[in-house]
Amino acid sequence: MVFPAFLESLLSQHSQVGGYGQAALSHLWRSFTKRFLLTILVSIRRAKLASAGILGRLNRGRICRIGALIMQEAVQWVDWDGNGLEYCVCQSGPDGIKLEGVVIGTRHGHYGGSYLVMTDAMFATREVKVSYVGGENMHVTSDGKGTWFDCIAKQELPSLSGCFDVDIGITPATNMLPIKRLKLVEGEARDVLAAYVPLPSQIEGDFLPRSARQRYTCLVPGRLYSYEGLFRNFAAELEIDDVGLVTDYPDTFRRV
Repeated sequence: MVFPAFLESLLSQHSQVGGYGQAALSHLWRSFTKRFLLTILVSIRRAKLASAGILGRLNRGRICRIGALIMQEAVQWVDWDGNGLEYCVCQSGPDGIKLEGVVIGTRHGHYGGSYLVMTDAMFATREVKVSYVGGENMHVTSDGKGTWFDCIAKQELPSLSGCFDVDIGITPATNMLPIKRLKLVEGEARDVLAAYVPLPSQIEGDFLPRSARQRYTCLVPGRLYSYEGLFRNFAAELEIDDVGLVTDYPDTFRRV
């Protein structure tokens, strides 16, 4: 067995030579090894935390959770005229995307609302919660294959059959979902059915999503997409950031 010189010197001062000395030396070496490895592990952990802190400071509004491979981004939008305010947190990782936000809205009236959206790893929408202050609440889920369920009324929603994405009217956040899911190449266009969640002024009867046909076209991969709301004859070019969230939504929302 090979021992550091300082340990041999230490042992020679406090124990006799022979079997007893060798046993003590072995014990001392094992103790030293455990402490050395523990020190290395602690140093590595501190280095990871420091790196995460540096990344968090370098990425404005972003937190990188290295161990869990989760990227978190916080963004804010106002309406096109600079009124109202939305605060949204997007978490993206290997299991999918989570969008959570609160809105002081001005589209077709004034209202307060909140939303929560969860997707699976393929970016198909799996759960949606939307609440309007002093008004309606909605909670629906999907199996990711086009079948939806109303968690409040405890019943299936056949009217949403074939919808893989949600489109919440009070936020531009959900436009990222079909863009991520479709993975369009430059010039490619795809029609989709989205579960459109209406604004407070658009609710007719029960507060539930309704099927809406839309089209997305890739203009610049990972940067610029054309959105067409075929159900309402609307079109806009949407620029997205590195995470996939819309920056500006012409005539509707503006990032601040």
